[in-house]
Amino acid sequence: MATPRRALTALGGLGMALAAFFMQQPVVALAQQASDGLDRTVLPITEPKRERSKEIDASKAIAPPRFAVTPPKGAPNVVVVLIDDLGFAGTSAFGGPIDTPTFDRIAGEGVYYNNFHTTAVSSPTRSALKSGRNHHVNNMGGITEMGTAFPGNTGQIPGEVAPVAEMLRLNGYSTAAFGKWHETAAWETSVSGPFDRWPTRQGFDKFYGFLGGETNQWAPFIYDGTHQVELPDDPDYHFMTDMTDQTVAWIKHQKALTPDKPFFVYFAPGAVHAPHHVPQEWIAKQKGKFDQGWDTLREQILARQIERGVVPKGTKLAPKPEAIPDWNSLSDDEKRLFSRQAEVFAAFLDMTDYEVGRVIKALEETGQLDNTMVIFVYGDNGTSAEGGRNGMFSEMTYFNGVQETVPDMLKFIDKWGGPETYPHMAAGWAVALDTPYQWTKQVASDHGGTKVGMAIRWPAGMKAKGELRRQFHHVIDVAPTILEAANLPEPKTVNGVEQYPMDGVSMVYSFDDAKAQERHTTQYFEMSGNRAIYHDGWFARTIFKAPWEAKPRRDVADDSAWELYDTRTDFSLINDLSKQNPQKLKEMQALFLVEAERNFALPMEGRIFERLNAELVGRPDLMAGRTSITLAGGMTGMGENVFLNIKNKSKTVTAEIEVPEDKDANGIIIAQGGRFGGWAMYVKDGVPAYDYNFLGMERTTVTGTEKLKGGKYTLRFEFAYDGGGFGKGGMGTLYVNDKKVGEGRIERTQPMIFSADETADVGIDLATPVVESIGAEARSRFNGRIQKVTVEVKAAKPAEKAEADAAATLLAHKKALAD
Repeated sequence: MATPRRALTALGGLGMALAAFFMQQPVVALAQQASDGLDRTVLPITEPKRERSKEIDASKAIAPPRFAVTPPKGAPNVVVVLIDDLGFAGTSAFGGPIDTPTFDRIAGEGVYYNNFHTTAVSSPTRSALKSGRNHHVNNMGGITEMGTAFPGNTGQIPGEVAPVAEMLRLNGYSTAAFGKWHETAAWETSVSGPFDRWPTRQGFDKFYGFLGGETNQWAPFIYDGTHQVELPDDPDYHFMTDMTDQTVAWIKHQKALTPDKPFFVYFAPGAVHAPHHVPQEWIAKQKGKFDQGWDTLREQILARQIERGVVPKGTKLAPKPEAIPDWNSLSDDEKRLFSRQAEVFAAFLDMTDYEVGRVIKALEETGQLDNTMVIFVYGDNGTSAEGGRNGMFSEMTYFNGVQETVPDMLKFIDKWGGPETYPHMAAGWAVALDTPYQWTKQVASDHGGTKVGMAIRWPAGMKAKGELRRQFHHVIDVAPTILEAANLPEPKTVNGVEQYPMDGVSMVYSFDDAKAQERHTTQYFEMSGNRAIYHDGWFARTIFKAPWEAKPRRDVADDSAWELYDTRTDFSLINDLSKQNPQKLKEMQALFLVEAERNFALPMEGRIFERLNAELVGRPDLMAGRTSITLAGGMTGMGENVFLNIKNKSKTVTAEIEVPEDKDANGIIIAQGGRFGGWAMYVKDGVPAYDYNFLGMERTTVTGTEKLKGGKYTLRFEFAYDGGGFGKGGMGTLYVNDKKVGEGRIERTQPMIFSADETADVGIDLATPVVESIGAEARSRFNGRIQKVTVEVKAAKPAEKAEADAAATLLAHKKALAD
């Protein structure tokens, strides 16, 4: 950390030395009271007491001055852009192969940093960026879906780490967030809330986006505030364009109504996280650009990085992970498929940079560009290697333990990136886009997992244009930078809660001084056992687990495999000095433990598989212990974290419906999941039916034979699970008013997950369709009435529970790799 604010733990023999390290850290002082006399350290700012009057006639009385909270004079607009899953070499300014003119413009008209770090994973980075505190302080030791019972890892942001958006809002800013959130505790994402950790209770007046880690760009599940958004019937709809439209409209509207009121905009696309969804016209522009393969690409990137001064002369490539094959060893089919994957990814980034450019243009059109501090963080972590060796046409196959082959994927090569796919790319491309480093997203102990391109443009507050900054900085430095730029103090109390002091330091000192002494001199890193410590140029680390490895390499408490690097002379971390300087390594390991304890990073989580099973790790679960749920028409948007788990067990679905008298009944009664896996009870042209969609690969329909006439009916579907393991099949039987009308065998079921972002819905199927002939969104709406739908599962026997636990363990592993 830059400046510890709380008491240090005793360190034995190293205590005095480490205490000396900390005492040397500079402190950035912020004004405690603005020139207007307001105490801005306690938020909300206290309103003066109302004065009583004895005057009877208002026309003779003098009104007191109106109290209004406004930001300090000269406080700028602030726009923070956070791209998803893009590493150090992701931009053309940092030597990458994909043109990013918008990022390059911000870098060319401001300052850009080649030593800026994240936490290595989504939710932790996002919470750290907004709060200015380390991710474990925010209870974000991992993604929200991996919360445990331990402080530092619960996934539930505490009130003592108020985000900078709330600080700005309470100081008179307008605030808005667009795109990806991924900071709300998994069990709090239902209509029952609580909504304290939803965006509109985390400092934002406006939110338009999705709550989870990823979304289908063609058919997203999105919220406007806390209200679900019904998607338009538009074959060209794409969320990236939609969220940009919303952002541009909000900026222009805000400035039209309140031109003198500054705003804070958080613009966080789901791009370029999987699924890689992008229109064909963008893909066509990238054809042939990756045929050279990832090995040659790494060399080309490094040469450009050295030429542009982003990395020092003489920098060498870190070795590829052993699991990444040499490009020349691949078959022709593999090369053709993998090249296409990279083209789609590149197209997605190209489109994303263009859409960010539209936001910058809106600032220009409103005359606000020079009075806006644009903070451009081009990645919440390194590029994702979670596609594994071969990539995949649908992440859902991966989550469910179904291995796609290259021949399987080649069938989709012409549709790659379109609505019929939910794709990810091979891990070799991720390593290339993290050049010159060895590792990728998830690996918090390597710069390939944490270091990203970052630039700041603020003409009103800096003189520098197009200058590189080499000082070490971290995502926790963004919030204090915003406060200093706005001339606002860090508050001591927010909404009645005493605040945990910010861990980050402002970067303003470096804006106009390339040689300024580094102020963020100590930083710990930890993510699922991958851990490291930075101090005064030294970097000590251990690799606990690679993203594609099913098991950790050693016990989490085993410190036998630490490495030591001097980043001042070894930019790409290739010269391990642990044997030459064991005393320095020992000091660094001790410093890590101090920082880990102080920041709630202990105990560390060596568990990988179990963390998505709420019961195993002590996380709240809305459905804990329940075997049934009763719903009604209009209940929609229930993600798998807040819905009854029907997988790997027998189930009964019973629906009480009323069919219209004057037309055939049609539409969804209840559906869960979508195009890439799910199930639905529905009526098609008057005939009741049940569909099971296995990963979009196999579809089974159990249907009646007669149309339902007008009136009330009870539909029931019973599924008798075979047992004997998870992902097995079973017999399905459909009843109308207790009369059997159809039956059929479902050969395979999904054992782990139906979808990362699709939901369970009554009376409609949101996002993508489970049943293609019924469709989704408005097309799928049931045209009768649904009185009640009950979903029941049989309580597991001990042997079945063991199977379910095994399935949950595997699910947790798959999900952890993907998110």
